[in-house]
Amino acid sequence: MGTKVLSASSICSEGFVVIMKKPQQTFFATCPRGLEAVLAQELTALGASSIAPTDGGASFAGDMALAYRANLESRIATRVLWRVGSAPYRSEDDIYQAAFALPWPTWFDVGRTMMVKVTAVKCPLKSLEFITLRIKDAVCDKFRNAGGTRPSIDTRDPDVRIHAYLTATECQLYLDTSGAALFQRGHRKASVEAPLRENLAAGILKLTGWRPGTPLLDPMCGSGTFLIEAALMALDIAPGAGRSFAFEKLKNFDAVAWGEMQMQARKRAKPASPMPIYGSDSDMRAVRAARQNLEAAGFSNVVQVRQADILEAEAPAPEGVLLTNPPYGVRIGEEDQLAALYPQLAAALKRNFAGWNAFFLTSDLRMPKLMRLAPSRKTPLFNGALECRLFEFRMVAGSNR
Repeated sequence: MGTKVLSASSICSEGFVVIMKKPQQTFFATCPRGLEAVLAQELTALGASSIAPTDGGASFAGDMALAYRANLESRIATRVLWRVGSAPYRSEDDIYQAAFALPWPTWFDVGRTMMVKVTAVKCPLKSLEFITLRIKDAVCDKFRNAGGTRPSIDTRDPDVRIHAYLTATECQLYLDTSGAALFQRGHRKASVEAPLRENLAAGILKLTGWRPGTPLLDPMCGSGTFLIEAALMALDIAPGAGRSFAFEKLKNFDAVAWGEMQMQARKRAKPASPMPIYGSDSDMRAVRAARQNLEAAGFSNVVQVRQADILEAEAPAPEGVLLTNPPYGVRIGEEDQLAALYPQLAAALKRNFAGWNAFFLTSDLRMPKLMRLAPSRKTPLFNGALECRLFEFRMVAGSNR
């Protein structure tokens, strides 16, 4: 009798091979606010379906292998959450029952440590701390009913993170497939004051339209976050290649599929070689920190970093992208210093960077007016809780007004 292939819903009998379709799951990737559209484009490229951007992230559908790929390859996401349940609620007890109904022991072992995090929008209940406690109790009670023991709680470095998101009427429950936040690439060994998060830097690089091979300069490079993210892109290195993830601790973890995915990513990566990526800073401490981080990432011969004042920096090529995150003037007295700096900065840009597109990420919304330059684009972004703008100035010789 010949071998036949049936769908997943067909009845298996002797002599037949049943090929199970990989079940579709629902996920939510969080990201810095302002980068939702860039994240959606990235998820599309990774093979996700049913992508729906919303404030602070995007939901999407795919199999578990897609969650592995998103963790490994996403430059923009902060976390990838696997949606495991949802239910309407009116009280804390409803949320307890919704959590208790889920088969937690089938997803992770009782020996794994866990924590619960709750976020809410327009939730009518009084205490998120009490809701967190009720969800933790529900998960532990489920384990206790199944085997007599319960998982331990670890709020600092748990094996398993359970996330609950509450709207006014619905509770959604997620398992975190990422573990440590995805912007923690493992490259930052030294930092200066208020470093940018890596996924925000990567998203901003995407927003500028920069492509590998195009000259890039960060003239106020700090610890070098823009430079390292640009090098990762230029060498086609998966940002999660050097770290582990929470999905490796779940019971449904497919080590074979994950190993193959990692091997393909390693094969794809280009060897480190000099690229037209440049950084400078007037503060020698920042230059040393950037060089130390580049060396730790294996990019010391990829990116050139030197000490230079932005007002004296020269363009390393006839055209390219200038991208930087200048000081915000949050300290008393600094606003006046910045107001004096901006006209000088505009003059330096016009003098030294004609033909370049200049981008500044800042929370100082006075910047274009004080520079007397008209931005060709301004994109709202959030650096943590701080509202910022990414201003673009297309530099031509003479006035930009």
